[in-house]
Amino acid sequence: DEIPTVVGIFSAFGLVFSVSLFAWICCQRKSSKSNKTPPYKFVHVLKGVDIYPENLNSKKKFGADDKSEAKNKSAMPKNSLHLDLEKRDLNGNFPKTTPKIQSSPDLENLSPKHFAERKKDSVSPDSLKSITSLSSEDKQDKLGTLFFSLEYNFEKKAFVVNIKEARGLPAMDEQSMTSDPYIKMTILPEKKHKVKTRVLRKTLDPAFDETFTFYGIPYSQIQDLTLHFMILSFDRFSRDDVIGEVLIPLAGIELSEGRLLMDREIIKRNVRKSSGRGELLISLCYQSTTNTLTVVVLKARHLPKSDVSGLSDPYVKVNLYHAKKRISKKKTHVKKCTPNAVFNELFVFDIPCEGLDDISIEFLVLDSDRGSRNEVIGRLTLGSSAEGTAGEHWKEICEYPRRQIAKWHMLCDG
Repeated sequence: DEIPTVVGIFSAFGLVFSVSLFAWICCQRKSSKSNKTPPYKFVHVLKGVDIYPENLNSKKKFGADDKSEAKNKSAMPKNSLHLDLEKRDLNGNFPKTTPKIQSSPDLENLSPKHFAERKKDSVSPDSLKSITSLSSEDKQDKLGTLFFSLEYNFEKKAFVVNIKEARGLPAMDEQSMTSDPYIKMTILPEKKHKVKTRVLRKTLDPAFDETFTFYGIPYSQIQDLTLHFMILSFDRFSRDDVIGEVLIPLAGIELSEGRLLMDREIIKRNVRKSSGRGELLISLCYQSTTNTLTVVVLKARHLPKSDVSGLSDPYVKVNLYHAKKRISKKKTHVKKCTPNAVFNELFVFDIPCEGLDDISIEFLVLDSDRGSRNEVIGRLTLGSSAEGTAGEHWKEICEYPRRQIAKWHMLCDG
């Protein structure tokens, strides 16, 4: 009877020791992970709250009483996250506040009118063109002004962009005479970092106050980058309207002294619609015995600039129509950063009728954009009703079945 009792005691002690050892190991791992810098590309902060990911480990609760809230305010570090939910407006937004700037405390509570006075000491003379007085004729074509700030955090090795507000935007909705603006921002030339703000409803003076923090960008590379802001108006029923754009080359801009407040005039988007849309090399073969159409998308050349970087990420979407009804669709892979793409991709379509009289095929060349809708670069339609080289190409494959025939075709506007 004594042996089972001794075995049970030793087993209990062994179990307690194992549980304690496992808990200690978990605590050590958790503490070591909290000290590491998270490998995030960027952090998006609303309403100018200046935080970094490691501050999100704090266990503060938003629904605290007045006493605990007062204690939290006194003990809260500078970079911690604190939102006062009782100060929201009817739409659930926080009232507009101007964040404190550590590098220059005198800039607190600046109005947009004081941006120009501050910029005289820190911005190049070219930027002063945006704050000059405009005549009445120029104001009619004015698309508004964008206010933002730039900063580099050397401790975190992070590039910080704060989109503050836009003023004097044009009305894109003719019925309500207002807009639903938002902003897309891209860091050029690599286009790896693409972000966008939230949509603000029915306003021509949107106050975004959103902060985007980009990690992994060395300070030595800042001079080689360019910021591209695209100002758009959201449209629920069709493609969003482009209001304008702002292009900021960072060459010559010094960020070592702290946060830099800037503003720029919004200009019309630079899209070369009048120039050619490029060419597409297509090979077609109609198999009358199997009633199939073989399509080979070979090459594209001389594609126009789709954005300010001058580089597109093209791919081709192929749609097959029978009596003006789409019955099949295919697409190629995306080719990165090139106006002259080589695809060499083959697609086989089954034809639901005998012959190609009611058949047409459409080629859409698009620019791939992960942050928004893909823009159509050019369009090509081949069929019995097509004109020019497209009609000749279609006529040849009908007259010479089982023969692979390739031709270059000019793309039309999308």
